[in-house]
Amino acid sequence: MDVALELLWNVTDGLLQLLIQPFYYISILFIMLFYRQQVLMERKLFSVRLHSWGLQAWRTFVGGLVAGVGVSLVIAFLGISLTQEAIVCIWVVTLVLLFLRVRYFCFAYAIGLLGVIQFIVDFFPRWQPGSFMGTIVGTVRELDIPSLLALVAVLHLAEAILVKKQGASFAMPLFVESKRGKLVGGYQMQAFWALPLFLLIPAQTTGSILPWTPLLGGAGWSGGFSLLALPVVIGFGEMTQSLLPQQKASVTFSRLLLYSVVLLALSLLSAWWSPLMIVAALASCLLHEGLIWFSRIEEHQRNAVFVHPSKGLRVLAIVPNSPAEELGIVPGETLLKVNGIMIHSTEQLHSCLRMNPAFCKLEVQNLAGESKYLQRPIYAGDHHQLGVILAPDQNVGVTASMRPISIYQIIGMKLNTTKRASISDEVPSPESATQAVIALAETAATTDMDIPDPVIRYPWDK
Repeated sequence: MDVALELLWNVTDGLLQLLIQPFYYISILFIMLFYRQQVLMERKLFSVRLHSWGLQAWRTFVGGLVAGVGVSLVIAFLGISLTQEAIVCIWVVTLVLLFLRVRYFCFAYAIGLLGVIQFIVDFFPRWQPGSFMGTIVGTVRELDIPSLLALVAVLHLAEAILVKKQGASFAMPLFVESKRGKLVGGYQMQAFWALPLFLLIPAQTTGSILPWTPLLGGAGWSGGFSLLALPVVIGFGEMTQSLLPQQKASVTFSRLLLYSVVLLALSLLSAWWSPLMIVAALASCLLHEGLIWFSRIEEHQRNAVFVHPSKGLRVLAIVPNSPAEELGIVPGETLLKVNGIMIHSTEQLHSCLRMNPAFCKLEVQNLAGESKYLQRPIYAGDHHQLGVILAPDQNVGVTASMRPISIYQIIGMKLNTTKRASISDEVPSPESATQAVIALAETAATTDMDIPDPVIRYPWDK
């Protein structure tokens, strides 16, 4: 009973810590701005809104809240805790990696590298440098690397589940250049979640013991516990031209799940047999990097899906609450005939729709290659293409381009629609870059962002 009351008091104290600190609210605010920018981008590219930034922000808020509670329960069972020294070490390494490459802004790299550094330092047990360097070496030696790697694994497990449940709903269609230089349709899938974590911290004074025995930490929990509220921001970014958003989300989920399970198993084993610690540390970095490169190579080798076939027009996206959505047309399908006439261009599509301005009959080839026949009245105010956004032709006016951008360019980057712009394969948008700074203040984050928000390239910039 005493343990239950003390645990309830600590939970209440942790909630108060979360409510009185501004970082959680600020991260949610900047996530809202991030989705608002995506909506503005959709309007510039397609002259229509495909997502509601308020709904997107609400989804990520609820998803992050649920994930935060789940992760907190898992790490409490495992006995994962962070010391102030560990937090400082992690963020120093994270900042150094951030300036090397922006997508290294992830605990998988920082904690993995700290594990490698600790392994090297332990090879020289008699090396005790004086002054400031001695303090750093001593701090690195005292880090509980298996516990920190387990935290990385659990956070990526939460990310995998969120990608599976919500990843496809954040997909934004784009017009981009393929590997052969032709314009194709694609999807950028990018999302952030703010997780409120509640970490159990071993107390230095005597008190009630935990009602369970954590897997990590051992006798360190015998002196009681306290609770620390720690906001964490996680995110993912994928760019696909060869898969539908649902398919890409499922693939990403499977790979992140495998990564987190393997890393968690290695971290737990290394806690019981220390020689495995270096294996777990290297796996944290190398497997994470391997997932990114494998996805890039896979996309490069596959053919683009959203290109027009020899007959008909390929559907890239559907406007919400439009006639096309009501008819059941989905991305990836092909418009073959409109009012009985085979179409090969957007001009033909508009011409055929004007043949009967009050009614339309469509023949659509579904994803299985079978034809389905649809019909519907046309009302005043309906989208001029029935709410269908088609894959680009080679004369499209507004496209998105891709090129790497450094952290120094992000700091001074502004959204300017009159100048040539780019999508980076390395960095987030100004809002998400600011969000990263917010995450630094929060003392915890893990972002796997590799594809940021697009900005626009107009035809006169080519």
